[in-house]
Amino acid sequence: MKKKFTMGAGKYYFNVSSGHASILIHRDEKEEAVRSFLSYKRIGKDCEWLGLWNGKGFEETSSPSKR
Repeated sequence: MKKKFTMGAGKYYFNVSSGHASILIHRDEKEEAVRSFLSYKRIGKDCEWLGLWNGKGFEETSSPSKR
């Protein structure tokens, strides 16, 4: 069953794949999103950075790297 939802403009999004499931995660602040994204990567999860949703498409799509 596919769930329908509205993506919030001004939020940062990334996908985390776990087995056959893909989970879409969002954070309001870029710093929080990067920290969460890198923590999932650190524990070995397959993650895809989507970026900042502007209401029509993603911006800031380059994947964050370790600081």
